[in-house]
Amino acid sequence: MTSRTEINLSGIKLKNPIIMASGTYGYGEEFKNFYDPKILGGIASKGITRFPKKGNEGIRVWETPSGILNSIGLENPGVEEFVKEKINSMNNLGTEIFVNLGGNTIEEYVESAKILNDYEFSAIELNISCPNVKEGGMAFGMEKDSAAKVVREVMKVTNKKVFVKLSPNAGDIVGIAKAVETEGADGLSLINTILGMAIDFEREEIVFKNTYAGLSGAAVKPIALRILHQVAKNVEIPIIGMGGITNYKDVLEFLMAGASAVEVGTYNFMNPNAGYEIIRDLENYLEEKNKNINEAAGGVGQR
Repeated sequence: MTSRTEINLSGIKLKNPIIMASGTYGYGEEFKNFYDPKILGGIASKGITRFPKKGNEGIRVWETPSGILNSIGLENPGVEEFVKEKINSMNNLGTEIFVNLGGNTIEEYVESAKILNDYEFSAIELNISCPNVKEGGMAFGMEKDSAAKVVREVMKVTNKKVFVKLSPNAGDIVGIAKAVETEGADGLSLINTILGMAIDFEREEIVFKNTYAGLSGAAVKPIALRILHQVAKNVEIPIIGMGGITNYKDVLEFLMAGASAVEVGTYNFMNPNAGYEIIRDLENYLEEKNKNINEAAGGVGQR
């Protein structure tokens, strides 16, 4: 690690701007055979909810050109089991931990946030945008008032920093970003997956039991950059950018477009050494150019 890559994310000091995205890195232990997770800027946990969830039935993942569709359905052990079995081991990985928190009701978000108050970790990534759950998160993240309300209620009870994860499927994502900023969010993360669909040609039927699923991977990168740039021009709080990142150049492009840090997601499935390789290449680039991360990111401004 070099000081060239260090960033300050709303008061959280990261070794570098590379965070592993929720749902693509397990709880971190799973990648120890490939490289030491302590080199990472951070890890976002799998999506956690107030109560255990079995997830969606049927096919859950479907490969698409330059991406994947997923309909996992937030399968997880619930927040109580998570803090009992997972949070300590995650904290021992030697990097910053972001707990991705979902919910079906505002009450569930609030109850989970209260439980999490008793445990040490860097921040909550408040998932109000997951498009592969039949009810709950999708509705909250789709319009300003409901998004603002869940953030408002969580901010009242939490002692953690909160980064709100926004949905690209919302009609007015800039308006939603401004609304959650007004309610005291410490930052944003975007974009979550884009709603898509797949047909199984051989079986002549829709692939997913829920019909639609979340698209991620390299295919979504131009959309992610566009939304990131639009939002960054309209808020003051830091943004964690994501959507199709596969190399250090992608990282810098997201930072240029207005992100303060990034998350790497789908690429972890394609290349389990992704985190190590991206950080190595980023450090080598900065060394070669004799710049730190902020100087290299520059920014494409308000164009």
